[in-house]
Amino acid sequence: MKSNIHPHIMSLLIFTGLIFLMSGAVTSADAEEILKVKTSMRSLELVDSDTHRQAEDSILLTVFLKHDQSKTIDEIQTILSDAKFMEQFPPAGTHVVSWYVMMGIGQVVTLEVPAKKLREVNLAVERSGWKAFRTEFYATYNLYPVIKSKLANQSQKCLRE
Repeated sequence: MKSNIHPHIMSLLIFTGLIFLMSGAVTSADAEEILKVKTSMRSLELVDSDTHRQAEDSILLTVFLKHDQSKTIDEIQTILSDAKFMEQFPPAGTHVVSWYVMMGIGQVVTLEVPAKKLREVNLAVERSGWKAFRTEFYATYNLYPVIKSKLANQSQKCLRE
């Protein structure tokens, strides 16, 4: 079965898991939990930015999942696991445009959200993410199509066009 997870996200997950395994910070029980999360992430609907056109009735929504630095990563992962965060966020019918770690901040997720699903995104974060993260939501749009022809240095253009 082909994974719907963007290759960069999958690489990040694998790299992070290897670091934890090599450091001895991951037990066999932790490894089983990581596999559960990886399996649940396969259902994420990831947008292929090369071919995807945003639906007219949808918005881009960027969600900052700010790490609570008073907690260790193990404490955060336990909270997320207990709350079934990866099963609830993002909700069905939304599409992951990007999901990055911003060092010193936390995770930054951009979703394509049909207008009728906005409430579900908010509730998924409230129900399963609030103990682990402080959150911020921002309406977002892609400015690159407007400015790419204005870039003086052609090497500044995005490689994926």
